[in-house]
Amino acid sequence: MTQTEHARQDASSTDTPITHRLARPIAILAAVIAVLYLAAAGYMYVNQRDLLFKPSGELPEPGAVGLTDVDVISMPMSDGTELTVWFSPAATNGAPTVLFFHGQSGNLGDQSERLREILNSGYGVLAPSYRGYPGSEGEPSEAVFISDGLELYDWLSDQSESIVLHGRSLGTGVAAAVAAQRPAAELLVLEAPFTATVDVAGERYPWLPVSFLMKDQFATSDIIGDIDVPTLIFHGSEDTIVPVHHGQKLASLAEDTASLYLIVGGTHGDLWSHGLWQVVQDGLPKP
Repeated sequence: MTQTEHARQDASSTDTPITHRLARPIAILAAVIAVLYLAAAGYMYVNQRDLLFKPSGELPEPGAVGLTDVDVISMPMSDGTELTVWFSPAATNGAPTVLFFHGQSGNLGDQSERLREILNSGYGVLAPSYRGYPGSEGEPSEAVFISDGLELYDWLSDQSESIVLHGRSLGTGVAAAVAAQRPAAELLVLEAPFTATVDVAGERYPWLPVSFLMKDQFATSDIIGDIDVPTLIFHGSEDTIVPVHHGQKLASLAEDTASLYLIVGGTHGDLWSHGLWQVVQDGLPKP
């Protein structure tokens, strides 16, 4: 055997034990990573609705939050589930009623300042507390939010000459879905909207296959191009919850039916204080 062959044999005999010693811990590490990944994915899948829908607190009486002119109505849906809705007809003859869909967190009482300003302008308000939220029965999901929204629109159409659909954050997915099926609405207002909740989740959890895991995707981007209702989209340039590119994308998909109002310095929760409601009124016919 030559000297070179001896050297190769020595190297081989040295490498083999090292390779064997490394193989086991690498395999164990890979298995641990896989288990942790599957556990995280499983947790997100099982608890996804708790992460998306975040009701909290107790629903106050409207009068306790400055809405003494608002009635509380217990309204049964077609499947028997009862929703609590706040309703006040328009004070100005011929003014529309705003069907208002709130965001993912808290309860309807948190929206009292917005609702007060709408009412002070002579418009009516119908604002539901979603299923599973304080004051209402049932469990939340995309499907029931939209079906309830359609039922509320149809009920309201018998009470009001015209209807404005207004969604805030999560509520934009509901408002847009209703507008797609109820083209007679006067106006659609999307306040800090997303292209889809699954898109937001994908940006927050890029390591998860959220498109396969997520049940309630609220894909407004899939329907915005088919909405004939005139649409106002409001988004803050400093929105860190739903980044501004979501609103910009929706506006581009809607083309001629939508106007985008980019509020410089606005965040996810303060668009109303930047004059949103005045812009909405300017976009409506004078009663």
